[in-house]
Amino acid sequence: MCGIALIISGIRIDLSSTLVDATSPPPKSHQRLEFSVDDLKAALRRRGPDSLGSKKLLLHSNNPTSIDDRQIFSVIEDRSSSLNGKAELLFIGATLQLRGLYPIFQPFLDSSRNALVYNGEIFDGIHVGSHGNDGEVLMHTLAQCCSCKSHNGCEEKGRSSVVDVLSSIKGPWALIYWQDSSKTLWFGRDALGRRSLLVHWPTEDDARFLLSSVSPPSSLEQNLDPEVENGISKLNFWEELPCGVYSLSMDVSELDRCFVGELRKHEWTNAMLMELIKWERIFVEPTTENCGFSHCETHLGEHNIHSACSDIISESGPIPASVPCSMSVQRVLNALRKSVMQRSSLHTIFQAVICGRRQEEIAPVAVLFSGGLDSMILAALLNECLDPSYEIDLLNVSFDGQFAPDRISAKAGLKELRGIAPLRRWKLVEIDSDLSNLTSETKHVMSLINPANTYMDLNIGIALWLAAGGDGWVYEGVTSSNDVDQQRVKYISKSRIILVGSGADEQCAGYGRHRTKYKHGSWVGLDEEMKLDMQRIWKRNLGRDDRCCADNGKEARFPFLDEDVIRTLLDIPLWEIANLDQPSGTGDKKILREVAKMLGLYEAATLPKRAIQFGSRIARESNRKNFGSNRAANQASAGSVVIRKQNSS
Repeated sequence: MCGIALIISGIRIDLSSTLVDATSPPPKSHQRLEFSVDDLKAALRRRGPDSLGSKKLLLHSNNPTSIDDRQIFSVIEDRSSSLNGKAELLFIGATLQLRGLYPIFQPFLDSSRNALVYNGEIFDGIHVGSHGNDGEVLMHTLAQCCSCKSHNGCEEKGRSSVVDVLSSIKGPWALIYWQDSSKTLWFGRDALGRRSLLVHWPTEDDARFLLSSVSPPSSLEQNLDPEVENGISKLNFWEELPCGVYSLSMDVSELDRCFVGELRKHEWTNAMLMELIKWERIFVEPTTENCGFSHCETHLGEHNIHSACSDIISESGPIPASVPCSMSVQRVLNALRKSVMQRSSLHTIFQAVICGRRQEEIAPVAVLFSGGLDSMILAALLNECLDPSYEIDLLNVSFDGQFAPDRISAKAGLKELRGIAPLRRWKLVEIDSDLSNLTSETKHVMSLINPANTYMDLNIGIALWLAAGGDGWVYEGVTSSNDVDQQRVKYISKSRIILVGSGADEQCAGYGRHRTKYKHGSWVGLDEEMKLDMQRIWKRNLGRDDRCCADNGKEARFPFLDEDVIRTLLDIPLWEIANLDQPSGTGDKKILREVAKMLGLYEAATLPKRAIQFGSRIARESNRKNFGSNRAANQASAGSVVIRKQNSS
């Protein structure tokens, strides 16, 4: 995980050719929020504790009617430069390094005066060697791109465009890239929005253009209460940048010799990405021809099914409606196993992080763990993918001690995991907290969830932030499944990678609203609701979750949101994904329950959905603190629980 930012001043940016906000023109009512570069650097440094750097790009022209490529742009280190021209671009990069043989520092800068700040992981699409750093590899790949001014495809034969390269990446990313040859700034985030990137569009009150992974706390001083009078907040300084690739082409106006930038948003050039964005399923409604295969076999954990299905389900593409459900389950399991393997691979740089600790004391990858279906599947798959010599930390947060539902299910889940993997050293990290003692922490988390600003966002954000911090308790002592025979000792997880189950509910009908839509709109209504969830997950969930986890110097990784996992689930008939005629804990996320059975997790396969804010009981404590009771909170929700309308796209 890294933190990246850009501050542009002195450039008049034309937003007319890009639909920035479909509901309104650039707002005029923002107050100019003052925060220093040091404030921004401090916020980014929490995300990237290994290194912090900045570079300043100065723009100046001695020619009133044209741009002299040899003179107008110069790159100078921020610490020693002063603004002598009419415009500047300040790049800031903080790094949490998880790849590479040697330490790397951002911003990346090459001999052609290209500059890059990058936050992401390349799991496929561009080759990164086991000893390579993906940021360095990406910088080299982008340097080979054409510099066509049209931005509608490369006009130079044999060369890829910047959009082509970014469209080829499999994995989460956000970046800001300066291409000197075309005098163009490129920026964006992956098609699913798995990495945060906030934007401040220029306004009449504040003409600066800013991009940042996170909002500095000082930029929130105007609005510290997440529930504003009348339930409506002022227009926020920051917005979530919509997923996609953007370019800002620089030029000098012939009229007033001011610098101008033309902003454009580009279409992805990867057909698979376009399909994932559209999120269209071929088989939505069961028919008389395929209804005979609308149920799964009851013994999917048997090894003979594994071998029988392995050849059939290895090929990609839609699964025919007549194919037995067991083959669909095996294919989902294979895709998830590959996804977890890619997200738990340890690279050479890790050796520089462990600082002489014994290997048997290391837990390099942790799981955000409730003991529920999704986190149990991830923990079981991580056990298969991670070297058996490593520990696995299971991070569990509670606001009601041992009585929170997630704590109870986590302990039961630990027992089941020990049953299928008795040689693995599992550590259930019990992170206990009291909301009444989190005054300063709550203010801090509010800056992390910004621009999200509802009580629900804050409750989820606090729970995620505490869990990712890993500061809790573990049981140690005599080897036993009974905690009574062990000693509870203080423990802080050092895992830099955290697997999170985001995306499972959206894709497998895990929410209560999915059941409601199914009852009123049958299969088509359910499919439409799931599609809506997937197309807005970048704005409602992922940016917030990324910021809250990364603030601890940890990288959240989302195996259920792997491109191949999404494609696999879309290829499966909807009635094999879920059967909402069945009760909760059975028909919702049906296919994942069968995956759990294949992994030997029979108890976890029956657990109902429970959101982190309810399972940890932070929602109950928040309601008591802010409204006096749960009942009062429910009554207030009818009028003012929503602070800022969250658009669906």
